[in-house]
Amino acid sequence: MKNLFKKTVLFALVAALLAASLPLMGVSAAAASDDPPPSQGVPPERLERLWARQLRLYERIGKGFDHADDFIARIQTLIDKAAANGKDVSAVQAALDAFEEALKKAHPIYESAKGIVNSHQGFSDDGKVTDLEKAKETVQAMGEKLKEIKDAMGGTGKALREAIKAFREANPPPQETPAASPTE
Repeated sequence: MKNLFKKTVLFALVAALLAASLPLMGVSAAAASDDPPPSQGVPPERLERLWARQLRLYERIGKGFDHADDFIARIQTLIDKAAANGKDVSAVQAALDAFEEALKKAHPIYESAKGIVNSHQGFSDDGKVTDLEKAKETVQAMGEKLKEIKDAMGGTGKALREAIKAFREANPPPQETPAASPTE
């Protein structure tokens, strides 16, 4: 019974970690730069919406970076436990290593985008367009940074999620068998 409880907790932890990683997966989601580049006749309202979307994505990515070390440590602990139980964890370990390397490449790009966010040229503090040309340049520059982050991650978040899913399918938790009740 104790072994079943441990495996159930392990399964729940993996599921929770996978769910917790979803905000980080936003890094590999379509970036705001996938929108067509602003043309000369872009209304200020559209630039304001694009800027707000880029800021939300930037904040979401930042939260992912903030939690990345804990996430990696928790997944590594689970991998180590599974390996100690004789499970083949090579695919998950390789995916985690690739994910960790991609984070190291993407983090400086994220940090470099902080200057764009802080200066927000062409936008007021509340996100309203103050200078149309500078706002266009800001949205375009931020879009390029978000695309660089996405490219640096190279789909490693999705690959890690898929590796965990494949591991769980290959190593399902044991089915609880009903305890034999004494018959009288």
